[in-house]
Amino acid sequence: MLKKVASGAILGTVCAISGYLIAESIPSFQPYWWARWAGAAAGLGVGLLTLALENLIKRIPLKTILGSTLGLFIGLGIAKLASYPFDQFLELPNLQIALYIMFSAIFGYIGLVLGGKKVSEVTAPSFLEPKKIHNKSLILLDTSVIIDGRIADIVETGFIDGNIVVPKFILEELQHIADSSDDVRRSRGRRGLDILKRLQQHKNLRIETVEEDLPQSGVDSKLVALAGKLGAKILTNDFNLHKVAELQGIEVLNINQLANALKLAVLPGESLYVQILREGKSQGQGVGYLDDGTMVVIENARRYIGKEVEVSVTSVLQTAAGRLIFSEIKNGATIRKV
Repeated sequence: MLKKVASGAILGTVCAISGYLIAESIPSFQPYWWARWAGAAAGLGVGLLTLALENLIKRIPLKTILGSTLGLFIGLGIAKLASYPFDQFLELPNLQIALYIMFSAIFGYIGLVLGGKKVSEVTAPSFLEPKKIHNKSLILLDTSVIIDGRIADIVETGFIDGNIVVPKFILEELQHIADSSDDVRRSRGRRGLDILKRLQQHKNLRIETVEEDLPQSGVDSKLVALAGKLGAKILTNDFNLHKVAELQGIEVLNINQLANALKLAVLPGESLYVQILREGKSQGQGVGYLDDGTMVVIENARRYIGKEVEVSVTSVLQTAAGRLIFSEIKNGATIRKV
């Protein structure tokens, strides 16, 4: 982002100075003090127009740009041939110029449009074609799952089988977060970039990027639209993105659901050893956690905070956020100091 702003500022400055010098060198403008500054303003306008054209052109495939350019030159050549008889037999310079401009506009426009549309029918060298995705199983990564980092560990286990695709707009969002003035956001963004680098270094995994931009406004909307276009799955831990994608028929792989599925299965009546860490919401309750992060609520365990006790599971509650285990101190429980 900073590089783009800096390059835009340099281009604008160069164009403004050039406009100033051009206006200063024109004799008819020299008597007017404001002419040089008008030239600088015009140069700055040209620079801004160039930046706008850059943003427009970079979304167009290279093959289309070359086809349109070739069509434009062919159209201008035809315009020159069409105006040649009038140049020979008419002795009206103004009419000759007007006819040439008219022919150039007509044939140039036709060549520009047809060249851009018909170039798709021509077999071009491979370097002009957009990058193809080679694997049948496509998995799109969203920003949240990259920053989360668990995807790198899952990939190393070999459970991910497919072609990992990272859209360009996801990379741009990560870069924007990494450039944030907020320390926490900047740290998260840089972590995401480090995770991507780690994924790219994996020997048995293919990471590809998609340059294609989409008209949708939000990153999540673009991701869902791209998944639909490519027939890909989305790998995320964003609950809202998960629901939106499912409503549009996109298959979603949610890391949080995977983590919940891998947690230790417990049934009412089973015994567990839990360290009581803090007081619960209800009077007398204590709260502890299993090794996998599952919260355990223990009745009448407040007095055992800081100790490890043997508890008996009474019920298990499954929520969207995960699993919650309710328990009570087991009769004759072993109590250990930690």
